[in-house]
Amino acid sequence: MTQFPLLSALIWLPILSGVLVLMLKHQPTLAKQFSLWSSIGVFILSLGLYTGFDATTAQMQFVEQASWIAVFNIQYFLGVDGISMPLIILTTFTTVLAVWSAFDCIKDRIEQYMAAFLMMNGIMVAVFSALDAILFYVFWEALLIPMFLVIGQWGGVRRVYATIKFFLYTFLGSVFMLIAFLYMYHQVGSFSILDFQAMPLSYVAQLWIFLAFLVAFAVKIPMFPVHTWLPDAHVEAPTAGSVVLAAIMLKMGGYGFLRFSLPMTPDAANALDWLVIALSLIAIVYISMIALVQRDMKKLVAYSSIAHMGFVTLGMFLLYSILRNTGEIQGAIMGLEGAMIQMVSHGLISAAMFLAIGVMYDRMHTREISAYGGVVNSMPVFAVFVLIFAMANAGLPGTSGFVGEFMVILAAFKANFWIALAAATTLIFGAAYTLWMVKRVIFGDVTNHHVAEMNDLTRREFMIMLILAIAVIVLGFYPAPIMDVMHSSIEHLIEQAMTSKLP
Repeated sequence: MTQFPLLSALIWLPILSGVLVLMLKHQPTLAKQFSLWSSIGVFILSLGLYTGFDATTAQMQFVEQASWIAVFNIQYFLGVDGISMPLIILTTFTTVLAVWSAFDCIKDRIEQYMAAFLMMNGIMVAVFSALDAILFYVFWEALLIPMFLVIGQWGGVRRVYATIKFFLYTFLGSVFMLIAFLYMYHQVGSFSILDFQAMPLSYVAQLWIFLAFLVAFAVKIPMFPVHTWLPDAHVEAPTAGSVVLAAIMLKMGGYGFLRFSLPMTPDAANALDWLVIALSLIAIVYISMIALVQRDMKKLVAYSSIAHMGFVTLGMFLLYSILRNTGEIQGAIMGLEGAMIQMVSHGLISAAMFLAIGVMYDRMHTREISAYGGVVNSMPVFAVFVLIFAMANAGLPGTSGFVGEFMVILAAFKANFWIALAAATTLIFGAAYTLWMVKRVIFGDVTNHHVAEMNDLTRREFMIMLILAIAVIVLGFYPAPIMDVMHSSIEHLIEQAMTSKLP
C-alpha cells in the first residue's frame, strides 16, 4: 500500500489554504474562521509525525522522493528525523496561536494577513523536512516573502526600514550557503543533503564551506555581531509576526548547524568550535546586558531571544571540547539535547512573551515600559500568566526555560569551567532584565490613569495564554517525550561530527 504523503500534506495544505483565504476578500469573519480551523487541522495532522515516529532509529522517516529538475539531479526529496520532527510540530502549533491572536487586533486586509501566516506555516515545514539542498534553499528564501509583507504592511512606524534591513541581512547571508551547495554538487553530482553528509572533503574545502554556513545560519539565529536586524524587526512587526519570527524562524539557523555544519564539515567544525563558542558566550553575556537597559518591552524580549539562542549554539559546539577533555560521549549528548530542548522551549516562551506584550499594546498602544505600572490591579488574571512566562524566561526550575539551559551548563562544565561560569551568568542576567520589566509593568506604581481602565483577558486571549502556560510547565516537569524521539538522531549526529571526512 502506498504511504500517505504526510509531509507533502503538511507543506501544501496550508499553502493552498492561504491561496483560498486570499479569495475571501471583504469577508473578514469567514477569512479568520477558515484560517483558524485550517491551521488547527494542519496541527492535528502534524501529530501523525509523532505518533508514527520510530524513536529507535536515526534513519529518515516519512520519506517522499520524486524527480524535480532531472537535468541537474534536483529532487523533491522530503523526510524527517528526531531533530526536525519536533520543530515541525512546534511550527504547526505556533501557527495556530499566531492566527488566533490576530482576530481582533488586525482590522485591514485581514485575508492577506491570514494568508501570509498559513503560507509561512507550509514553507517552514518544508525547510525542516527538505532533504534536497536546492529544495531547502528555495523554501528557505521563499519564507522571506510573506514575512517581508507582514512587517512591511502591518508593522509599526519604522516598518519599511526594519523590513529592508531584515531582508538584506537574511538574503545576503543565504547567498554564501547557496555557493557552498553548488560547490558540493560539483563534487558529488547530486543535491541530496544525505549525499553531502557522506562525501569526503579536503580540510581547506571544509573550512570555506563551514564559514559559508556560519554566515548564513548566524544571521538567521541571529548571532553576534549580525544580530542587529532582529530587534528592529521585532519592534516593528505585528504581534503574530513577532511570534513566528522568534518561535520558528530563529530555529531555522540552529537547525542548519545540526543538518549541515556538523555532519558535512566535521574537521572544520572541530577546528573552529572555539569561534562559535566565543560568539555564543558574547550573546549570552553581552546581549543580556543590552537587554537590561531597554525601555521598549518588545526590544527587551528580542535581545533576550538572542541571548537564549546563544545557549543553542553553545550546546551544539561544546561536543568537541567535551570529547577532547573527557572522552565521554554522554556530555556531548547532553549538550546537543539541551540545545534542542532550548530551541523548543524558547519557541514556546518567546511566543508567550510577545503575545503578552501584544495584549497590553492592543489596550494602550504603547510598548514603553515607563507607560505602565500596576497592571496587576486591573488585569489580575493576565498578571498571573505574565509571571509564569517571565519565570520561564528567567529559567526557573519547573518551567521549560530551565531544562535546556541547565543541560547546556552541565555539558559546559565537562568542557571547561570558565565556559560554564560565563554561560551560568544567564541565570543572573535573565532574572535581572525579566524581573525588572515585570516589576515596572505589572507591580510598579500606577503612573498612567489609562492602566486602571484596561480590561482583563478576553476568552480568546485567556485560552491562548492557558495553552502556552500548560505547554511551558509540562515541558519543564516532563521533557522526556521530546528527548526520547531525538536521542537516536543526536547520537547519530555526534558520530557524524566526530568522523573525519578528509580524503
